[in-house]
Amino acid sequence: MGKQVNNLAKNISTTSYLKNCIAILFFISFFNVSSQNSNFIEGKKYTLGEVSVAGNTAFSEQTIIAYSGLRKGQEITIPGEDIGNAIKKLWNSKLFSDIEVYVTKIEDNVAYLQIKLFDLPQLNELKVKGVKKGKVEGIVKENKLTKGTKVTENLITTTKNFLTKKYKKEGFLNTKVHINTIEVQDTVKASRVNMVLNIDKGEKVKIKDITFKGNDVLSDKKLRKSMKGTKKINPIRVLKRSKFIDSSYQADLGHVIDTYKENGYRDARILSDSLIYNDDKTISLVIKVNEGEQYTFGDIKFIGNTVYTNEQLSRLLRIRKGDTYNGILLQKRIADNSKPDAQDITNQYQNNGYLFSSVNPVEVSADNNVIDIEVRISEGKPAYFNSVSVVGNDKTNDHVIYRELRTRPGQLYSKANVVRTVRELGQLGFFDAQQITPNFNNPNPVEGTIDMEYAVQETGSSQIELQGGYGGGGFIGTLGLSFNNFSIKDIFKKEAYKPIPMGDGQKLSLRLQASRFYQTYSFSFSEPWLGGKRPVQFSTSLSHTKQFLYDYTTGNADKSRSFNITGLTFGLAKRLSVPDDYFTLSQAVSYQRYDLNNYNTGLFTFGDGFSNNLSYTFGLSRNNTSVDPIFPTGGSNFAFSAKFSLPYSLFNGVDYEQLSDDYDDAVERRNNADSTADIEYIEATNDITEIDQKRFNWLEFYKVKFSGEWYTQITKNLVLRPKIEFGFLGAYNNARGVIPFERFYLGGDGLGNFSLDGREVIQLRGYPNQSLTHLDETTGQASQDGSSIYNKFSLELRYPITLKASAKIYALGFIEGGSSYENFRDFDPFNIKRSAGLGIRIFMPAFGLLGIDFGHGFDPLPGQTTKNGWETHFIIGQQF
Repeated sequence: MGKQVNNLAKNISTTSYLKNCIAILFFISFFNVSSQNSNFIEGKKYTLGEVSVAGNTAFSEQTIIAYSGLRKGQEITIPGEDIGNAIKKLWNSKLFSDIEVYVTKIEDNVAYLQIKLFDLPQLNELKVKGVKKGKVEGIVKENKLTKGTKVTENLITTTKNFLTKKYKKEGFLNTKVHINTIEVQDTVKASRVNMVLNIDKGEKVKIKDITFKGNDVLSDKKLRKSMKGTKKINPIRVLKRSKFIDSSYQADLGHVIDTYKENGYRDARILSDSLIYNDDKTISLVIKVNEGEQYTFGDIKFIGNTVYTNEQLSRLLRIRKGDTYNGILLQKRIADNSKPDAQDITNQYQNNGYLFSSVNPVEVSADNNVIDIEVRISEGKPAYFNSVSVVGNDKTNDHVIYRELRTRPGQLYSKANVVRTVRELGQLGFFDAQQITPNFNNPNPVEGTIDMEYAVQETGSSQIELQGGYGGGGFIGTLGLSFNNFSIKDIFKKEAYKPIPMGDGQKLSLRLQASRFYQTYSFSFSEPWLGGKRPVQFSTSLSHTKQFLYDYTTGNADKSRSFNITGLTFGLAKRLSVPDDYFTLSQAVSYQRYDLNNYNTGLFTFGDGFSNNLSYTFGLSRNNTSVDPIFPTGGSNFAFSAKFSLPYSLFNGVDYEQLSDDYDDAVERRNNADSTADIEYIEATNDITEIDQKRFNWLEFYKVKFSGEWYTQITKNLVLRPKIEFGFLGAYNNARGVIPFERFYLGGDGLGNFSLDGREVIQLRGYPNQSLTHLDETTGQASQDGSSIYNKFSLELRYPITLKASAKIYALGFIEGGSSYENFRDFDPFNIKRSAGLGIRIFMPAFGLLGIDFGHGFDPLPGQTTKNGWETHFIIGQQF
């Protein structure tokens, strides 16, 4: 064949390229030329003649020669740089598994070369064994094993390593991955292989025991407790399993040392750690420690502080001479990186303008196990905001955002104000709360200025509800539109409809629902900054509902018998500054007219006539939950409200005690009648209706409600939310009694689709909807009229699955309990109906919050003797 210039081994990795270049020159220098090339002189310059291509490749000869850079008539040295560069170019294309260059002949001063190469095989078909079918697609994407991919040794090695590490992280410590390639025998010129990927995960390796050696001061139990991600087998533990994950284990070794440091043993070390395989396929961990000696704090001096006195800083540090040394606590009191609003020295400076300050604790002496500390402070120059801007708001108008900012140009820098601004922008609901980023630009320590930029990402803030279903004996259709970032000033501007006028932060909602038996129409509008200068929210709503009585003989709606409700509400809510600016004071005036036209049911004591409800509502709330309103991870939310009507019985001249006696007398006469056709029954019924019309012509009542909830982040991905609720509906005049409207209905999913009478539907999962009312003294069954008192306790544990802008999904577990009563004589806040269960919530910007809960009721329904058992609840448009 001629003189071989190079023969690279197949599948040489890129990192070994230089070594192979040296090998090329070695072969050129020491291999003897063949007899047909006896006139070849090493190191001589030749004119390049023809260059040919051989081997197995799908590329054309012209393409390969052109890519190599070798051209006919070129003057080259053999061996030399030109040939080396040609090989390098071809090799760097990562298209070939083998490249060989030959001198085929020498004529006069002309050298003829041949490039022999072989294409890297392409992946034709992939089979994955050892995992579920649903996991195969993820493996293909993660390792880029799509059809046509060039199969190299590097690809095979990295795929093996990736999958081995992946499953070891999941606790499969003995994972083995085998990859076989089989050449495809066909007429296609390109080299192709089928790949078989065999994954043997084995069983999850659990930790049977964790023991420590050399620990005299701290017990094994205490040290094991400090290991957050590495736990030994415990059948009663649910949240932390005992699988072994090396990365978690290495981190936990650091946590063991931190535990020693927290107890004064700053010199503690891990001497060795061993992993022992047991016969029962578990492992045991043996960790040998050197505890060292215990230290205490000595003198703590502050150096460089001029803004704050030593006494002020000592109160923040809260560490005294003689305290057991705790390096972890010391660092947290200097700068707690886990809490942006922590009460530490760094934040004290940062919140008061000293952006460029630094606080560093330094150990200056450790004599006799007493550590003296110098807290060295460089205060720097106070910083002021030079410019403040927001980027990323494509739909929301600038003024809507800027009015929520707590940082202004020329204002003294405050970290607390930056954190609060991020929270306020997230609470608007117009942006992805997880993506709001404060960017510090152009910091200038000399001039004491900083440019502040908040980067936001718009999310869909409008929602549509379009659904149909079968319920209540007929088809129910619903159309709901909610525009949460509306702009009413642009409503008559044609160019503003993209598809609707948006950007001013107003809320507009329209909802229509209809079936054979009822029709509901509602409209609401709110402006969060009335007048545009202060956070005073104006809101109004208008609604009308018509309900037709069900005719049991025909199964249709009797449209001659109806119950209509028309309501109008105006409200104002003002953000307060005292006690702090998380408080909101709200006030509202509302009017409802209840009109009954021959509508006799068990819900009301009269079937003809009307009632008027004119009321005033006062509310005080405090909400300091964290940035994301869909998935808060911290803070609390408290709300108190009181709703009042006028005390009509004080000035309308009606003797309600006499009216009550007349009512009891009419009821007795009706009960004593022989039949419903008896004239006595009819007259008594008419008297009852007339008396009820006087009692409830203008509704007289007061209503008090309270709710409180807290959010605590137990770990990075677990949030605990306890909540308490209480409600009471009372009467000014006991002779007049508690009204049949505005009552509480406990139980079920909490969705009030049929709240025709102003009722409040209270969620208590694990029981049927509105089933947990008090017992009726007459029938001994659950009352259909609702209750005047309720209380409820709940505890939820939430886990986020994804918090992306397109969809926020979290799972939850809950336990809760509650009960309702007709009067305080029977009230017992701890005699409750209990339940527990699991659920999931999905928030999509276009549809709002959706969810499903599976709740188990542990107690019987009122009037029954066996526990209720499992219930399924669907959640639409509400958050609990």
